[in-house]
Amino acid sequence: TEDEITLFEKDMKEFWIQFKIIYGIEQINQTLALRDSCKVSIEALSEKWSKKLKEEDLMIDKIQEYNNEILQQSKYIAEKEEQLTEIKLELNQEEEQQKNLTDSIQELKEALMKKMEIKSSKNEAAKEKVEGVCKTKTLFEERLGLELRRIHNEQLQFIFRCIDHKDPDKPYMFTLSINEQGDYEVTSCTPPLDCIAEFQLKLRESNNFSAFVANVRKAFTALLYK
Repeated sequence: TEDEITLFEKDMKEFWIQFKIIYGIEQINQTLALRDSCKVSIEALSEKWSKKLKEEDLMIDKIQEYNNEILQQSKYIAEKEEQLTEIKLELNQEEEQQKNLTDSIQELKEALMKKMEIKSSKNEAAKEKVEGVCKTKTLFEERLGLELRRIHNEQLQFIFRCIDHKDPDKPYMFTLSINEQGDYEVTSCTPPLDCIAEFQLKLRESNNFSAFVANVRKAFTALLYK
């Protein structure tokens, strides 16, 4: 029996050795398989995340590109808005200048109309004065030997004769015009009369041309008795 026990113990030792060997190999195989599986999973996961990271990098680059483009567009819009503001300012200035020019033109038109009205009234007054002169001319030509001539610058020359009985043809004359103000103005007098300025003033005040011509003739006649 001792031999059987020894044999049994020997068999048990061999069994455990074989068991350990078999179990150890299986554990190693399972571990290796698990390692390989983990390695494959890690590689797949790594490849997946690497791809995802690359996509995210591309996305970041794209976002940055969009941001740069938006920045450029914003800068462009700001420049255009500034140009638009300047254009609006110029248009406002041009409108103001146009308004000022229109107002100035209107003022000039009104001033011109007033001048035309004044000129028209002066022309009418001058026309009336000329008509008065013509009537006086006819009267004095017939009765007092007056000769009337139109000379340069629209002036009228009045020539009296038959004043000096010793020399009836001797001329006594004065020149009359209508100035820019529409008033009578004696521009020359031969022989000179000291009272001609007074006669001119009275003529402007009374507009009595016949009396003026008669007074001048009397003054010429009075020279003969000085």
